[in-house]
Amino acid sequence: MADQARARKLAKRISTIVATAIEHEIKDPRLTYVTITDCKVTGDLREATVFYTVRAEKLDGTPDLDGAAEALNKAKGKLRTKVGAGTGVRYTPSLAFVLDTIPETSKHMEDLLAKVRAADEELARIAVGATPAGEADPYKSSEPRDDE
Repeated sequence: MADQARARKLAKRISTIVATAIEHEIKDPRLTYVTITDCKVTGDLREATVFYTVRAEKLDGTPDLDGAAEALNKAKGKLRTKVGAGTGVRYTPSLAFVLDTIPETSKHMEDLLAKVRAADEELARIAVGATPAGEADPYKSSEPRDDE
C-alpha cells in the first residue's frame, strides 16, 4: 500500500491530465461543458475516481448529464492511455467517472441559509418591543442566602 501523500499527488496529476486531454485532445462536443473538479485514488494506486460537473448547455438551461457521461465512458481508454503516459507509474490506474454533486448541494445549503436569515430577521423584528412574560430576574429571591 502506497502512502497517502503519494496517492494525493497522483490524484492531482491525474485530474490535471484528464482535464487537459478533455479540453485539447478529445474532440467530442458533449465534453465542451465538462469540468473536472476532483480525483481520488485508492491506497494501492490501482483505481482512480474522477469527479466532474457539467455546465448548462441546453436552451432550457439544464446540463446534458447523460451525454457527458456517455462521452466520458467512450473516451475512457484514450484518457487512461494519457494518464499512463503522463504519470509514469508502473500500473496505470483504471478510471471511473462520477458526477460531482457539490454544486447542487451548495445551492441547497445557500437556500436553507437564506430561509434561516429571513426567519431570524422576522424574529428580531417581532422582539423589538417585547417584554419578558414574568419578572426580569425570575431567580431573584427576597430571602438572603447562607453563603452571602
